[in-house]
Amino acid sequence: MSRASGDDNVLDGLRVDPGDRGHLDQRDPASRCGLKARPDGVRLVESDLVLLNDLHDRLWAEATRSLLLVLQGLDAGGKDGTIRHVFSGVNPQGCRVVAFKAPTPTELAHDFLWRIHQAVPGAGEFGIFNRSHYEDVLITRVHGTITEAMCRERYELINSFETLLAHGGTTVVKLYLHISKAEQRKRFDARMHEPAKRWKFQPSDLAERERWDDYQVAYADALSATSTERAPWYVIPANHKWFRNWAVSRVLVDTLRAIDPHYPEPVV
Repeated sequence: MSRASGDDNVLDGLRVDPGDRGHLDQRDPASRCGLKARPDGVRLVESDLVLLNDLHDRLWAEATRSLLLVLQGLDAGGKDGTIRHVFSGVNPQGCRVVAFKAPTPTELAHDFLWRIHQAVPGAGEFGIFNRSHYEDVLITRVHGTITEAMCRERYELINSFETLLAHGGTTVVKLYLHISKAEQRKRFDARMHEPAKRWKFQPSDLAERERWDDYQVAYADALSATSTERAPWYVIPANHKWFRNWAVSRVLVDTLRAIDPHYPEPVV
């Protein structure tokens, strides 16, 4: 199957326009956006990964601009799997993955963006955030450790921060991996019963699952407040892992094409 001619329209449908609520309740996490079957998606991913590797190599060689991918999603949403599959062919020298856990006492002694700014990619690099500064307007809001007013202030600070990154040559693209509650339950069951996945399961995952509806509201608000022209959000249907991988690879290829990195001229 050749690449669908409607890819641009597919991506337009996944993008959250500035000011749009995101409407997670109206977005089908099992959608395949017209792709008929898994083999078609797998072939498209393989093709896109070749392009992604080439474009990343040019970005690394050019060494003047960078790309930051922000990956967010609920527990078992597929962040680790996305990184493992989509970036399998990328040169590790020019790619850095940062996983943000609960902040340390040192990090808590600073503003919430302090630890984030230190981890952004340098010139030529491809940075991937597995969770990010958005945890500070998601879990903190759901658990009531910040007020609604503080949350709104943080949205503004995040937008200013991402504008600063753009001025410095870093393109920011943000992906929310959208799964259904039933699919999360299925993946939790696999984690509890399959030895190769059991290490991923944490009892706290079930406690967070009880707050599912609260997280849906928190994500919808965050996406609405922080999807901008400079740093857009995409809602990736992620029930089907093969479709998730294709959609992520397509967003990245299109983003890098827009950056249009070039190999530098040889020094003579």
